[in-house]
Amino acid sequence: MKTVKFFTLGCKVNQYETQEIREGFIGAGYREIACGSKTKAGVYVINTCTVTHRADTDSLNLVRRVKRENPGAKIIVTGCLTELDEDKIKTAAASSLIVKNKHKTSIIDLLNGNKGNNHSPAGMGISGFSDHTRAFLKIQDGCNNFCSYCKVPLVRGRSKSKPLKQIIREGQCLVDKGFKEIVLTGICLGSYGKDLPSRDSLIDVVSSLENLQGLLRLRLSSIEKSDISTKLLDQIAASKVVCPHLHIPLQSGDNRILKLMKRGYRAGDYLSLIKKVKTRIPGVAITTDVLVGFPGETEANFENTLRLIEKIIPLKVHIFPYSRRPGTAASRDFKAELPPPIIKERIRRTGAIADKCSLLYRDEFLGEEASVLLEGRCKDDPACWEGSSANYIKVRVRSEKHLANYLVRVRLEKVAADFIYAAKMKLLTK
Repeated sequence: MKTVKFFTLGCKVNQYETQEIREGFIGAGYREIACGSKTKAGVYVINTCTVTHRADTDSLNLVRRVKRENPGAKIIVTGCLTELDEDKIKTAAASSLIVKNKHKTSIIDLLNGNKGNNHSPAGMGISGFSDHTRAFLKIQDGCNNFCSYCKVPLVRGRSKSKPLKQIIREGQCLVDKGFKEIVLTGICLGSYGKDLPSRDSLIDVVSSLENLQGLLRLRLSSIEKSDISTKLLDQIAASKVVCPHLHIPLQSGDNRILKLMKRGYRAGDYLSLIKKVKTRIPGVAITTDVLVGFPGETEANFENTLRLIEKIIPLKVHIFPYSRRPGTAASRDFKAELPPPIIKERIRRTGAIADKCSLLYRDEFLGEEASVLLEGRCKDDPACWEGSSANYIKVRVRSEKHLANYLVRVRLEKVAADFIYAAKMKLLTK
């Protein structure tokens, strides 16, 4: 029987697209071998990322490792690294099949020597989500923002939205397969619909999906500040399905650096939005991204970022070092980069502030009840099951029963490093 392994690097959109590719292979008669298995496969699909220099390195190292471990296999490399760095991939594995993003759903055709007419089931969305309790549902691709440091618009193109009817069809299919939580995802989620003749918006997507019979949770992935309207906040606040959690990238808390980044807002604007969000959605979790070490970032600029993080009190901060991306405005205009030791120390300091804020946020919920969707046993403590509350707090609860994909009611009892221990009170769903 024909066999295939999948490796995915990077964002939720890439994970969704790997699932789409996977369904094409399964429909063509392939058997999947888990990527962690030592069993070799006849075909390897590597879905790459290029958002940072580290992502480039990880992607190329994986290509080399697969080629080294199974030289006779067919290696298919796709994803964002293929768009501008095809030569690097050919150097890593000369015989690999390189498939650009726009042809991802035609991989089966290309593998069979066809011209990519997309005869496979891929390209029509997904019907499941392998090895996940929560399902990601991609509704949009591409980005029109062109932040000065970001390569994503260069490799993903301009914003493109999926028709609302297809989103509803996919969502219902996922719910019918037993998924209780769907995470809406896209490269620039808030841009959804602006390119559609129907002018449907993200609010229309949320309104449609939250009425699906059997869907218990609908979560938004990353959304830019400029795309958060009062109407969207009111919809989240009034919904029994949409999770009270917003991931709103910050990147910097300094006005000068924000301008150089071409972020389109000032630090005060961001803080005002967060205050508005917290007022309209009590208990909401804020998570965010911060980019440390942008060229020309002074100590004073950096400290402004730390102060703003402390005012926001986010549940989690994803911290990234500045990474020079060829083709971006920052790569062209700002040649003098900060020394790596300074960036490393600033990452450490940002992490310390982020950890303090996370503890402050989670402390507010001790003693309260919460519903938690359990995903699996904890690797470091198999007696515990781990999952997330609606506001994205990681929760652990002890149980001898098998509770994967169960929604349980718990009492939050003790804050730990990055989670809360809870006592299970009752099962809400199977």
